[in-house]
Amino acid sequence: MNVLLIGGGGREHAMALGISRSPLCKKLYIAPGNTGTASLGENTPLKADDFNDVYKFVNSNQISLVVVGPELPLVEGLADFLNGLNIAVIGPGKGGARLEGSKEFAKAFMDTHHIATADFHTFQSWEIGIAKAYADSLSLPIVIKASGLAAGKGVIICETREDTHRTIEGMLSDNWFGLSGKTIVIEKFLKGIEMSVFALSDGYSYKIFPNAKDYKRIGEGDTGPNTGGMGAVSPVPFADDLLMQKIKERIIEPTFKGLKAEEIFYSGFLFFGIMVSEGEPYLLEYNCRMGDPESEVVFPLIENDLVELFMAVDAGRLDTQEIMIKPGFCTTVMLVSQGYPDEYEKGKAITVPNTLRDVTIFHAGTKQEGDEIVTNGGRIMALTAFGNTLEEALSRSYAAAELVQFEGKYYRRDIGKDLR
Repeated sequence: MNVLLIGGGGREHAMALGISRSPLCKKLYIAPGNTGTASLGENTPLKADDFNDVYKFVNSNQISLVVVGPELPLVEGLADFLNGLNIAVIGPGKGGARLEGSKEFAKAFMDTHHIATADFHTFQSWEIGIAKAYADSLSLPIVIKASGLAAGKGVIICETREDTHRTIEGMLSDNWFGLSGKTIVIEKFLKGIEMSVFALSDGYSYKIFPNAKDYKRIGEGDTGPNTGGMGAVSPVPFADDLLMQKIKERIIEPTFKGLKAEEIFYSGFLFFGIMVSEGEPYLLEYNCRMGDPESEVVFPLIENDLVELFMAVDAGRLDTQEIMIKPGFCTTVMLVSQGYPDEYEKGKAITVPNTLRDVTIFHAGTKQEGDEIVTNGGRIMALTAFGNTLEEALSRSYAAAELVQFEGKYYRRDIGKDLR
């Protein structure tokens, strides 16, 4: 069959690698794709937000399966549109995608269905004074979130009252995040360690994928502003059977029961951002898709035929599948441009030595210019490695991070350090 994969980052490169290996995949198209996906299928400039173009492309190229990587097309209703064409699609409809598209909706959903989460309140643009008063009633630090999509950067942890007031004004009045920040969620800060849990659902049953931990802050020691992700490890060493059972019983099960109770048919990936505080799990957020850079460590651990798995989702028979997981650990270190997540330059030549071994490069912000590969974004590439131990996998990822070169290269040198 012909498969269309929507997206162009490291997550989609990791998905493309798995899809391209399936004997069920006759031809893979990636829209828009990147330098890395070009060797696995055919990159196409198709824009996922133009549903008419998607319709024409699907018809003219006899697409049987569409896999949607990023959140924005799902929030805008791409899966509903494709379902209306009787095209198999991996990704929830607009109703389910609200779990990511609106933090206001997500937190209310958690509250309604008794899912453990931090205490919170939501505020609109005309409630600046009330929002400040509520924030002043909480202990520092305080978490403030833009309700809408903000490319993974709409969560700010405020350490002082001055920062809190400035952030409230910045979101609600000064358009820091545009319309996405016109509604904000202020919530109590939970102290602990984060992890990511992923489930794949066909609307009737679900399967849990390997868990992971990503590192969002730009600076070592989890300092500085949030980014799209600076690295990840899978599985998480502290996530033992007892913790995973708690997460399943207190968060995952109530979520899927809640979706059914609200008559939201959810088919596709669902991400659970978990905070483990004093051994107890709390839900921080939902994503209606796989994480990035977690995908770059989770998909390499999956030994299933991805296309076969996705077609089982479309047929509503996911319960007949068993997720097969490669033993050991998988790690990734993200190379980024100097200045990211703020301003940065593009067009820097990237050198990848021929001696690079035991690592898979997943491209994100790269571009082919003649015979050269150059930087074309903030996050450039994820360097993924396996190991029998976490230390072995990390040593291989970091060895590759030293060898790959481009002007202004930066990466965190403490990925996984807190887990060893």
